[in-house]
Amino acid sequence: MSYLVLVRHGESQWNLDNKFTGWVDVPLSKQGVKEAQRTAKALKKLSIDIAYTSKLERAQETLMIILSQQKKTGIFLHEDRHEKRWSLHPHEFEKNEIPIYSDEDLNERYYGKLQGKNKDKIRKEFGEKQVFAWRRGFSDKPPGAESLKDVYHRTIPYLKDTILPQLKKRKDVLVSAHGNSLRAIIKFLDKISDEEIPNLELPFGTPIIYEYKQHTLRRVHKEFTFDRPIEW
Repeated sequence: MSYLVLVRHGESQWNLDNKFTGWVDVPLSKQGVKEAQRTAKALKKLSIDIAYTSKLERAQETLMIILSQQKKTGIFLHEDRHEKRWSLHPHEFEKNEIPIYSDEDLNERYYGKLQGKNKDKIRKEFGEKQVFAWRRGFSDKPPGAESLKDVYHRTIPYLKDTILPQLKKRKDVLVSAHGNSLRAIIKFLDKISDEEIPNLELPFGTPIIYEYKQHTLRRVHKEFTFDRPIEW
């Protein structure tokens, strides 16, 4: 048995300021730190073996707060040029150490021309219905930006090729990422249709846990469970 834990980062400073953030690298707000600490407490009994996160600070901050509650030292393993060779871990991981991989495939949706703009002002300019379609729809693209469909096509191959195989090795895996990269992952795992995906909203700092057992992935939730064979 192993577990896959998905966590949306805590509130960022631009979430607090009601701005579209996307790939702009904004840190957690004070409330976001508290949300990450709350998540850490909720996961305290689960011992994480390996973690994945995006290249953005808010997701990495959330991850490190969670690991600190578990008394784990997360060590980033880089895969780019000099970083891969020069930051090589010099020995086997000790009991309190876990590897962390960061990849832009787990980044938030790129919001293009909306990044840094106030959401309420954009609603007034383009209308509530249009902005909802941009933010929650599957194929709708904000100006110069990615759709959720675009995010899906960069996130799911990484999930299938890199993250999910760790479950077969009986590793408990934590993914600290973003609202839209995680919506894409959950769409794939829970077989959510294009028409239903606008209804999926992920709160800050709330873990979503899947249990992998006998080639079956089951979502563990107080009100909802889901079983199906793993396909990757």
